[in-house]
Amino acid sequence: MENLPVPLDRRVWQESCALRDAGYEVSVICPQMRGYIEKEELLDGIHIYRHWISGEAGGFLGFFIEYASALWGEFRLIWKVWWRHRFKLIHLCNPPDILFLNTIPFKLLGVKVIYDVHDVWPEFFEAKFGNRGIFYWAVRCAERITYFFADVVLATNESVKEIALQRGKKKLENVFVVRTAPAIHVGDVESNMSLKKGRKFLVAYVGVMGNADGIQYILDAADEIINVRGRKDIHFLLMGCGPEYENLLKERVRKGLQEYVDMPGRVSNEFLFTALKTMDLGVSGDPINSYNNHCTMNKVLEYMAFGKPQVMFNLKEGRASAQDASAYVMENSGKALAAKIIELLDNEPERLRMGISGRDRFIKELNWEKSVENLKTAYQKALE
Repeated sequence: MENLPVPLDRRVWQESCALRDAGYEVSVICPQMRGYIEKEELLDGIHIYRHWISGEAGGFLGFFIEYASALWGEFRLIWKVWWRHRFKLIHLCNPPDILFLNTIPFKLLGVKVIYDVHDVWPEFFEAKFGNRGIFYWAVRCAERITYFFADVVLATNESVKEIALQRGKKKLENVFVVRTAPAIHVGDVESNMSLKKGRKFLVAYVGVMGNADGIQYILDAADEIINVRGRKDIHFLLMGCGPEYENLLKERVRKGLQEYVDMPGRVSNEFLFTALKTMDLGVSGDPINSYNNHCTMNKVLEYMAFGKPQVMFNLKEGRASAQDASAYVMENSGKALAAKIIELLDNEPERLRMGISGRDRFIKELNWEKSVENLKTAYQKALE
């Protein structure tokens, strides 16, 4: 994997632990970043190998340098892992869709490849850079080659599965939906009302803070709620970090929101779960575009796991996951997002109904245990 280390990346770590429990020996190659800098580590029976990376990119040149440094680090480590463990299967986690380059020698040795589609990369590229020039089609080509090399594909949802079948030309029996669902024991978590800073309501966000994640819309909504509409009974807690974190801190200052918007950066699981237990409403800022329409956001499921109502922009897979556990904003607008937030905060019975509905759906249909069965079946299929 290229864009996060383990165990910070919850999906990959949960997959690794599930495979370990199923009897596999698991090694993970990932970057040194976000405080996880040990080059080699044995954690909970899983071998972790980390490589240097240039840093999280913000522009086109930055992405090129980041991906080049990651490929070189992965190239060195995959041979070290091969020498030590003689693996039978390589599990690729995108983005980007160029990791297949390091699988070519091992395919010749009979190693199987699983392509775990975390993000639909061409749509991500288009949303990031806003065009379909030559580089977009290069990304499409890389995606197609990755599908070609993959024996089995893991899709995070039904939209991604359709892309694997149509654009990827994969057979139905070789594509498995493994949803990104948090493995959380909610019953062990206690609320902490001090997070509300003495105010009646707490609105919370958790996730990456890049320029494609829509945190600007959330700050715009907070500005509308607090500075324009004068609602002083609402506090915001935005948890997470990323390439835009420092710029967003400056934007918070420019809008005069320091007293009403806490942005603690990356937080521990203990802090995160306490915040999710305490909050009155979850919020997502991911804007409506072709990329986000194909994404199942972790935070959407985390809000549901804690039985909390939420507000998001009207995204295809977001709506498919949350259904009536969320309210939907039909345009990319901080002002419209603010209106929906206020509407829900002032309607306690509706928030309660949405929270119960989301928790029930998460337990019965979207929990991690269901995805584990599909993951194990996919591995068995690849190794047949």
